Amino acid sequence: MRRSKTVRARSVTAVALLASCAAVLGTGGPQGAVLPVAAARTAVAPQAQQQEQDEPCDVYRSVPPSGEDGPAVKAIKAKRSLVIGIDLNSYRWGARNPNTGQLEGFDIDLARAIGTAIMGDPDKVVLKSVPTADRVQFIKDGKVDLIVRTMTITCKRMEDVAFSRPYFNISQRVVVPKSSPAKNLDEALKDRTVCAAAGSSAVEALKGRPVRQLVTPENNLDCLVLMQLGKVEATMTDDVLAASQAAQDQTVRVVDGEIQPGVMGVAMLRTSPDLTARVNQVLADYYASGGWRGAYDRWLKPYLLNDADHYWPAAH
Repeated sequence: MRRSKTVRARSVTAVALLASCAAVLGTGGPQGAVLPVAAARTAVAPQAQQQEQDEPCDVYRSVPPSGEDGPAVKAIKAKRSLVIGIDLNSYRWGARNPNTGQLEGFDIDLARAIGTAIMGDPDKVVLKSVPTADRVQFIKDGKVDLIVRTMTITCKRMEDVAFSRPYFNISQRVVVPKSSPAKNLDEALKDRTVCAAAGSSAVEALKGRPVRQLVTPENNLDCLVLMQLGKVEATMTDDVLAASQAAQDQTVRVVDGEIQPGVMGVAMLRTSPDLTARVNQVLADYYASGGWRGAYDRWLKPYLLNDADHYWPAAH
């Protein structure tokens, strides 16, 4: 099913993994900040509000694809390494296999494809672990050239960094222990202690929700650990990450209901439009060559009920 530029709500149901999977080792600890439920939003100047009304944010907006090397790409090639920020805490997306020690997952495959296409040599691609909360700052500080890490494109983030065209459709869903009586998203959140990774879209989605307490650790996997320890009663995260948690841990499940549909993209500096154009070209080629679908079939198909076409943004 194809989509318009307006991201439409959809229902994604996670299925339980048939065999028990080994837990993936994370880099962050399970402790996180506890925020008050009624956290105040930052005030926005009337002029900015009016401009936003006049010019609605388009999360599909990006520079046209190009195979040419501009100044930003040439500078990266001159230093002989492209540094890409990735996740080490999301099963089937970005994690270190505890048996082989190798990095693997859907975003890992994509990061390597982008890096190799731009640099022409996989040995010149450096994958660097980045905490969820630090993704934007790592780009702004020059610690990484790109972020390929289940990063939702939002209007707020577009003010700080540039994004590629989207490469995955998502929404927000809730994971609870199987012992929880909650039947749907509202029941899972109301008067509950809820976990969401700091700096994630889930934190924004929980604003105004009647949760008792919001806990925000550094990484998404920490929420799963806290839930296993009985420290939190529910976790909100991207639907595909919720599905991966349910696949990784047989003691949790995804409840019915979803909110805040969106899209994922590759992030980079706003001052490097030629790099964005190169990434967009790689994404177009990656999809056309079957690379995107191959990675989907390998890492995600067993845990998601919808066909791959459901997750590829039609606006490409």
